[in-house]
Amino acid sequence: MPADAAGAPAGALKGVKIAPSILAADFARLGEQAVEAAAAGAHYLHVDVMDGHFVPHITFGHNTVAALRGLVTIPIEVHLMVEEPERQVPLFVEAGADTLIVHVEATPHLHRVVGAIQAAGRRAGVALNPGTPLAAVEEVLPLLDQVLVMTVNPGQGGQAFIREMLRKISRLRRQLDEADLRAELEVDGGVSVATAAEAVVAGARVLVAGTAVYTPARSVAEAMGQLGACVLEVAGLAQTPKEGWRGEAKRGSSAASAGSAYRY
Repeated sequence: MPADAAGAPAGALKGVKIAPSILAADFARLGEQAVEAAAAGAHYLHVDVMDGHFVPHITFGHNTVAALRGLVTIPIEVHLMVEEPERQVPLFVEAGADTLIVHVEATPHLHRVVGAIQAAGRRAGVALNPGTPLAAVEEVLPLLDQVLVMTVNPGQGGQAFIREMLRKISRLRRQLDEADLRAELEVDGGVSVATAAEAVVAGARVLVAGTAVYTPARSVAEAMGQLGACVLEVAGLAQTPKEGWRGEAKRGSSAASAGSAYRY
């Protein structure tokens, strides 16, 4: 069985994690930018796999994950935006993925796929598109290690955060806490210094961030520091500065004010 999620105690605004998405990285420097994210304090490395069917674009395959596995020691989570994800699970398990996230909309056999992932010793997650109700995942929620709320429609990076999803995140947070379930609540899409705090206040504990981390305007460490400052402001994580984004966040006090529009 996979290890339980190492998240914060239910209901506590602490233990928030950042998962940089390499979809926004410079593909010519993919390995280097993955290493930069890990060195800056990323908790997970998020790999968006698209098949050109479930979503319009095609991105990475299992060989990319295998290459990244040799470069970083932090957990790699693979977000399978593919039809029939059960066909791909063994390939990404062998490649070294730590968490596999499948879409509830992509398979009629969700329970079976979750079981197959966990039987392989990996953490299992389920993602829901913006238009998919929480009821679609209720029957497997007690089994999950991770549940991902899409805050954009999947298939393309750089989209704007869908604010209506904040209520969905909040409802899911209550469900997880009331049932004392272990699944980490993750959000993916449009996460930035302007939206990260709102997502945390609503109940997110893992933030997938693409263009907020990988941007020509600043280094990965600086970008992680700015995003981390927004999280620290609302999550009560102030502590002795450490390496990576935590240290950058503490040093960059002006960055915290960038996320001050979190009220919800």
